[in-house]
Amino acid sequence: QVQLVESGGGLVQTGGSLTVSCAASGLNFRTYVMGWFRQAPGKERESLAQISESGSKTIYADSVKGRFTSSRDNAQNTVFLQMNSLKPEDTALYYCAAAKPTAGGRFDYWGQGTQVTVSS
Repeated sequence: QVQLVESGGGLVQTGGSLTVSCAASGLNFRTYVMGWFRQAPGKERESLAQISESGSKTIYADSVKGRFTSSRDNAQNTVFLQMNSLKPEDTALYYCAAAKPTAGGRFDYWGQGTQVTVSS
């Protein structure tokens, strides 16, 4: 069974940094685009970043551009999101997801999320 498990969330002060990770199993990880999303209470789910199969290309939402960096280690089946200069508005449940380009780029698989809370 495909499984995506996020970890690394927690409490951090405004201006601090945190790295969240997503470990994948049950899929050919290197063939999937990986994405990071977040959702805060009362807000729409937001796409934050996407990283290509090889890790050579990344795209970011304007809200996190310059502060967040996604990377991946295909040998470890893991994708990362390094978050710097955190703000209270970054508080959310952070999800990773997997999309196979041959299936139209749909994010078919999702993790359960890891909570990131930024204190003000």
